[in-house]
Amino acid sequence: MRVVIGEDEVLLREGVRHLLESDGFEVVAAVGTAVELEAEVPRLQPDLVVTDIRMPPTHTDEGLLAALRIRRAHPSIAVVVLSQYVQRRYATELLDTNTGGVGYLLKQRIADVTTFTSDLRRVAQGGTALDPEVVAVMVSRASRVSDAVGSLTPRQLEVLGLMAEGRSNAGIASHLHLSEKSVVQHTSKIYDAFGLPVDADDHRRVLAVIRFLSAASDTGRVS
Repeated sequence: MRVVIGEDEVLLREGVRHLLESDGFEVVAAVGTAVELEAEVPRLQPDLVVTDIRMPPTHTDEGLLAALRIRRAHPSIAVVVLSQYVQRRYATELLDTNTGGVGYLLKQRIADVTTFTSDLRRVAQGGTALDPEVVAVMVSRASRVSDAVGSLTPRQLEVLGLMAEGRSNAGIASHLHLSEKSVVQHTSKIYDAFGLPVDADDHRRVLAVIRFLSAASDTGRVS
C-alpha cells in the first residue's frame, strides 16, 4: 500500500514513516507542509494520505483543509488525519464527505502500533476510523440533548460507540465478548431509536450514526 505522510515535526514524521514501512506499507513521500502534500498526492497517486491537521504556516487547520481538497479531487485516495486534541468539528467535516475512506485519530493512537496500522488499512479499504475519545465526546453530548440516545441501554451505548469507531458486527462482538446475533439485535434497536434505515454497507451505517450524533450535539449547542 502506497502512502504519503504530511507532518511538520521531523521526528514524528520520520517515526511514522519507519513505523509504517516496518509494517509493510510503502511510504512514497513524507512532507512537512500542506502545500507540499497537495503537490505530491496528484503526482504520486498514493492509496492513502496520513496527515497532521495543524500544519504551517498558521498551524491551525491547513492539514485538514488539504485533506478535504484531496478527497474532493481524488475520491479514490483514502485520508486519515491526526490530531493532538479532540475536536469533534474536524471529525464531522471529514465525515460530511458522505463516503468511506476517511479517518480521524488522535496522535496518541500511534503508540498502539497494531491498532493504528489496522485502522489505516481499514480506511484504505474504504472503511472509516474515528478515535474512541472523539466518539465518547459525541455520545456524551448527544445523550444530554437527544431523546433517542438517552433511550438506549448501557450495552447499546457501548455498541453505538464501537459502531462509530468503524468496527464491524464481528469486531464489536469480539470486543464485547458477545455473539454476532446479539450485536445485530442491539444495532437493530439503535437503528429503530434513531429512525435510520438498516444498511448492509458497514462504513455507511457508521457515517449515518455519526451524522446523527453530530446533529444531536449541534442542536444542543448554545450559540
